[in-house]
Formats: sequence, C-alpha cells, structure tokens
Amino acid sequence: MFLSTRGIVGALLAASAMAATPAFAQDASPGLGAFTVSGSATAVTDYRFRGVSRSGGDPAIQGGVTVAHDSGFYAGTWASSIDDGGTDLYGDVELDVFGGWSGGVAEGVGIDVGLLYYAFPTNGPGVDAGFFEPYATVTGDLGPLSARAGVNYAWSQDALGGGDNLYIHTELSSGIPTTPLTVTARLGYTDGPLAPPLLAGTGDRTGFDWSLGAKATVLGGLTLGAAYVGSEGPGIDGFTDDTVVFSLGASF
Repeated sequence: MFLSTRGIVGALLAASAMAATPAFAQDASPGLGAFTVSGSATAVTDYRFRGVSRSGGDPAIQGGVTVAHDSGFYAGTWASSIDDGGTDLYGDVELDVFGGWSGGVAEGVGIDVGLLYYAFPTNGPGVDAGFFEPYATVTGDLGPLSARAGVNYAWSQDALGGGDNLYIHTELSSGIPTTPLTVTARLGYTDGPLAPPLLAGTGDRTGFDWSLGAKATVLGGLTLGAAYVGSEGPGIDGFTDDTVVFSLGASF
C-alpha cells in the first residue's frame, strides 16, 4: 500500500489549520499572562502507534501546534496522514486534539496531565472511530538519563468496541557528550482493544511494544532520527512487524 495523495494533502491542511487558530493566543492582554506557541512538522517512513502501523507500513506526513500559558496549562492539535487499507474505518487523516497542565511538583520532578481526543475526519459516513483518552506522565532524571513514566486510560467507548484500554509506558533518553546525538528507549504495555496481538488477530488483549533509537539535530534546526520498533504478537508485514523508522523533522 502506498500513501495516498489525499492523505498527504489532508494532513497538511489539518496542520495548516492548527497553525492558524492558536496564533491569536499571542494577542491576549498582558493581564492574562504570557502565551507560548510551538509547533513541528515531520516526515516519517512509517507511522507506528504503540508498535502498530497506522500508515500501512508506508511514509507519513505529520505536524502539530501547541499553545502553552505560563501557568502550565496548554492546548494543541496534531495530525498525521494514515492508511486504513481502504476500509473507511479511519480514513486517511488522524487529527488529535489535546489539553492539559504540566509543571514541576518537586525538585527535578515534573508531571503532565491532560485529555486527548483521537479524531478521524475523513473516515466513512456513520463510522464512529474517534475516542477520548486521559493521560498522566511523570518526568525526572536518573543520573545521566532523562526518564518518563506514564499511563493512558481510555474508558469504554463505541470506537473501542465497547471495551476500555489501558496503556502504561516508560521512556529513557540520554545525550552523548560532545556529539549532537541523543539515544532513546521506550517500553509500553497495552491491556485492551488496542493491544498489538489483538490487532494482529490472536485474540490476546494484552501485549508489549518497544523501540530503541537515536536522533540528532543538524543544520541548526532539523532533527534526524532512526528507531527500531517492535511489538508482541504475530509480525504482519507493514502492520505489526518489527521495522526501522526514519524521520526528518523541524520545530519552531
């Protein structure tokens, strides 16, 4: 399967819309505090969501914008081109909307809590594929490592087949001294309808996913990345098989 032109255009239009809306936040009166707008645009060789491809094993275009207030509250959107194999269950664009609060709670320890909504605006008529997912993440340092641990929980919703989904994850990263390289590692565990083995057809509602990679900032602002991504269960080509994902992104 190759990434459709409609999917690429849809993702780019969604990203453009995201960039246009929050920019007005910078016009808030001084009494409301300071706002910061940040964003990114990325091209990846495969869009892997918790070990499972949402782009049919093909490249994807992604972009997002976040508006943050100096109080710690933030809101944003993120979009990616996807490929559902022509089923019209998800269509060819994923558009996520999120909001939450992040900040320090102790010396060297931060938290991030919020609510995320996964939307699929180009899927088939009458198909309910969107769902909500609250999340919470704790961050801190373990010696030279930056560490994150979090949990995402989606309660029972029609898009999840009437079941709930729990995702627990941890990430470690560390910069390599005197180089532009940062190495990263991730381990996730799913209990629910989004578990990789279940999506691969085994009927098992639990499973792990993992990744190991590296990224580097080059030419002043571009980020190059490569990661080996895998998941538990049958390895279906272009869907749940182990793969190496390359990425090229820019942030602003």
